[in-house]
Amino acid sequence: MFEVLFWAAVFVAFVVAELATVQLISVWFALGALVTMLFTVIFEGTTLLSQLGVFIIVSGIFLLVTFPWLKKRRNKGHVSTNQELYVGMTATVIEEIDRDKGTGRVRLGDVDWNAVPHNEGQIIPVDSIVVIKKVTGTRLSVSLKNKTNV
Repeated sequence: MFEVLFWAAVFVAFVVAELATVQLISVWFALGALVTMLFTVIFEGTTLLSQLGVFIIVSGIFLLVTFPWLKKRRNKGHVSTNQELYVGMTATVIEEIDRDKGTGRVRLGDVDWNAVPHNEGQIIPVDSIVVIKKVTGTRLSVSLKNKTNV
């Protein structure tokens, strides 16, 4: 009887932890504890080692089966960050971009950004239109817009 109460307490503890975090972190362990409690009731006299085995296996199965599905559902409402949104956009060079001189500024909309050439050794003159290839902090990595990257 002690084992059943133990697994019931473990189940309740994981449910409380899940309710406190609401991150679906301990739900698999709560289900594992519930199944182990039922296993202990049905198969009286099981050893602690077999109970732990059932708990680990069942929790692992629940995790393996539901995690990929859960991951897809979580990413469904994913909102892109600014970094992802700017890649591929065009900007105007307002200060010559030269990595060796440490210069380079572009205007994207109403905001001025530090800029570096995406291709090593490339110097991009003022008033050129550039394509944003990468965003690192407040610095844009850009390349000169031409027919191949329109």
